Amino acid sequence: MKTAFIFACVVVLAVVGGCHGGDLRRSFYSTSCPSAEAIVKNITQKLVASNPGLPADLLRLHFHDCFVRGCDASVLIRSTANSKAEKDAPPNLSLEGFEVIDEIKTELEKKCAGTVSCADTLALAARDAVSFQFQKPMWEVLTGRRDGKVSLASEALANLPSPFSNFSTLLRNFQRKGLTVHDLVVLSGAHTIGDGHCNLFSNRLYNFTGKGDQDPSLDSTYAAFLKTKCRSLSDTTTKVDMDPGSANNFDASYFVNLKHKKGLFQSDAALLTDRTSNKIVGELQKSTDFFQGIRTVNEKNGSNWGSYGLLRGDQKEVRRYQFLNSSYSFFSFFISCSDVTF
Repeated sequence: MKTAFIFACVVVLAVVGGCHGGDLRRSFYSTSCPSAEAIVKNITQKLVASNPGLPADLLRLHFHDCFVRGCDASVLIRSTANSKAEKDAPPNLSLEGFEVIDEIKTELEKKCAGTVSCADTLALAARDAVSFQFQKPMWEVLTGRRDGKVSLASEALANLPSPFSNFSTLLRNFQRKGLTVHDLVVLSGAHTIGDGHCNLFSNRLYNFTGKGDQDPSLDSTYAAFLKTKCRSLSDTTTKVDMDPGSANNFDASYFVNLKHKKGLFQSDAALLTDRTSNKIVGELQKSTDFFQGIRTVNEKNGSNWGSYGLLRGDQKEVRRYQFLNSSYSFFSFFISCSDVTF
């Protein structure tokens, strides 16, 4: 009994202790874990090579993390009997890629126990997954994030942008995070990879204003194609490419399609309803311009959007392995990126 009590205390102290303070910076782990970024890159790109859908999964996972409490890995935390976590909020039920982060984190813990945060792991993996297509980093990721202890489904519902949002709602949502109209449009370009479930846009096909009508802002030929995939408003399982013809390529075709009224979600089409954002969509028709925009948004804000939500003091932890030697036994205990202690 005494041994078990000591073991529990060591695990808790190991998780909440030993954290670095300060702001984000280049090569945060250069001394404490020099191979950290290489480990993330190698595992991520190995997995992407066999699963071309992973870049979209990891980019979306990172975005959904950052939009609630900042980039603190709170989207990875499991629900408990007393608290429903972010990952179980309706907007997050379709998130994928959790197992990738835990695989990377497992290797990081073997190399540098208790050092690299899950939040940095996710930020690096998202960048490296997208970059696999180009075989070079598409943007710089500053590191030094800590892992948050709080994860609430209610906050995900309140903060994550909805695919049904109009422009003014989207802009308010992004501005609350310190983001500009330009940032909104550029980050929407992440829809150039991945897919969307029919129930998130089929109202545009069958019941846009509640009168059984079709969204007039949607290209009619594209709408007819979508109807062959999504045959009813109640279809919650079928998925459709968000960027038709280029769903696995990170490029500017999203913006080209958007100008041709082929944005999948209402929130995509909304970018054309505002003069400023419509102009920005027109300026991002070439991949080189889109890539520069993505690079600028991420690098000027440290990929944490103005250090929004950076954690310090007892708000933070590094989720880690902990080993305990005793004269009676040897314990190996792993706290994954999905676990949190208090």
